[in-house]
Amino acid sequence: MAKVVRTAALILYLWSVFMQFRRMSGLGINELLYFRVIIPEDIGYIFSAAPAKDFGGHFTSSYDEIYLVPADPEDGCSELRDTDTIQGQVVLVERGGCSFVQKTRQVEEAGGKAVLIADNAVDNDSQYLDMITDGSTAKPSIPALFLLGRDGMMIRRSLHRQALPWAVISIPVNVSSLASFPLKQPPWTLW
Repeated sequence: MAKVVRTAALILYLWSVFMQFRRMSGLGINELLYFRVIIPEDIGYIFSAAPAKDFGGHFTSSYDEIYLVPADPEDGCSELRDTDTIQGQVVLVERGGCSFVQKTRQVEEAGGKAVLIADNAVDNDSQYLDMITDGSTAKPSIPALFLLGRDGMMIRRSLHRQALPWAVISIPVNVSSLASFPLKQPPWTLW
């Protein structure tokens, strides 16, 4: 019996070391979070986004239909307008102008449930950035995700072209449960 206890303790210890190492290493493919655009249909794809490394919260539930509201101002560096629309929704902001933490705090203060920060390099269709804390004491608690620049640009372009104030998305999406269905990926992004 003592041998079983020692073996179990060793396995738990090795697992904890592995998990600590995994947190310190770079972003892996399984560390992405996925969401699906429902409306507008012309961009009805499954997109991937990278969660912030050392700030922000996690999704504690899944949202089958929630609005993805573009921020105003787009960079999310100052107080957001139209907080009635943002309240309880996911907000799309653009990278640049201030830190990722500041953008996340602005969205949280406006009542947003989560923030997608799209790269301002609109030709970026493959390089995720590690969003890390800015050293401030601000500790936003909502999920913060980094979205590829091309994906963010295509979402904003579609909303603008159709004069829509927001997209309807499902977030997070478990892509492993979709194995029996074709994954409808954006045609401009390679996975």
